Amino acid sequence: MQTFSLKGEYIQLIQLLKAMNWVEHGAMAQFVVEEGLVKYNGQVDFRKRLKVKVGDIIEFDGQQVKIV
Repeated sequence: MQTFSLKGEYIQLIQLLKAMNWVEHGAMAQFVVEEGLVKYNGQVDFRKRLKVKVGDIIEFDGQQVKIV
């Protein structure tokens, strides 16, 4: 599992996907979220602007990241 150091209160889910280099651009990030390909704390979540905070775990395409 990878980690991502948060530099504020939260990061939006689509921004996190781009920051982790799991997607190439914002449109792709929005697409994978809309299609239900991203899990937030073990549950599929369709909110593109979801506020990801410290302690959350995001999963996509066999990869996991914990927010620290």
